[in-house]
Amino acid sequence: MKVDVYTHEACLRHDTGPGHPESQTRLRAVLQALEDPACPHVQRHEAPRASHEQLQRVHSAAHVGHVLSASPETGHHHLDADTVICADSVEAALRAAGAVCAAVDAVMMTSSRRAFCAVRPPGHHATRDAAMGFCLFNNVAIGAAQAIAVHGLERVAIVDFDVHHGNGTADIFQADARVLYASSHQSPLYPGTGARGERGVGNLVNTPLPAGAGSAEFREAFETILLPALDAFAPQLVLVSAGFDAHRLDPLANLSLDSEDYGWVTDQLIALAERHASGRLVSSLEGGYSLNALRESTIAHLRALSAA
Repeated sequence: MKVDVYTHEACLRHDTGPGHPESQTRLRAVLQALEDPACPHVQRHEAPRASHEQLQRVHSAAHVGHVLSASPETGHHHLDADTVICADSVEAALRAAGAVCAAVDAVMMTSSRRAFCAVRPPGHHATRDAAMGFCLFNNVAIGAAQAIAVHGLERVAIVDFDVHHGNGTADIFQADARVLYASSHQSPLYPGTGARGERGVGNLVNTPLPAGAGSAEFREAFETILLPALDAFAPQLVLVSAGFDAHRLDPLANLSLDSEDYGWVTDQLIALAERHASGRLVSSLEGGYSLNALRESTIAHLRALSAA
């Protein structure tokens, strides 16, 4: 099956400075994965810019204005201790959010059913009012709001298997029962959120994993908690915050997944989408900081997405 890939060269120009883990080399590794023979059904599309209307469905006007006006003419500017921008960062962030909106529109309005957004900066730490954790705008949250506002969906699932809890996504949707946020993540770890007791209005499902947990624990979390909750919710669209930093080689965390685990979980989410959402699934890149692990995990993810 064809997988539509949304990306933009502006995402390669987002420069976070020497030694920063969220660097251009990450996206280059992902784009290299697209050329792998294991990904034969990829069709690339240029990501459009997100509009102010799309951004402000999930972010405050003050936050949008702050990010749009914060880029320095030269050099780098810190939005917080971890989140660094340059003159090209706003364009990259607009294209990253726009990619997810365009992918949602495609799976809702055309024969396309599966899409992957190869973009940066990532998004799932950006809250309604603040950039943080390398994230400027919450790309997947913006895509979920697009599905609800434009396409009239009543149930959208966001599945987040990044090693860090997507506190921003939880913040944005914690009181919105139209969106189910289901996350597996290491705990304790940045940003310190995502306890099992954080339930929102019954629409937040967290499965924190201890340092050292690997394939068995990850798969058990999905099989016994996350997938049953997602099935009960019966989403009309599945969105994926695809972070690959739970891999055993990743330098920023301490879980022990292999690339095959990402293929497995993608298979499970495709089956979920087939059961409830006419197969509609949109995935967007979040974390992943070992270039080799990121490349191999992306291949596994895309290989599963392209399976018939």
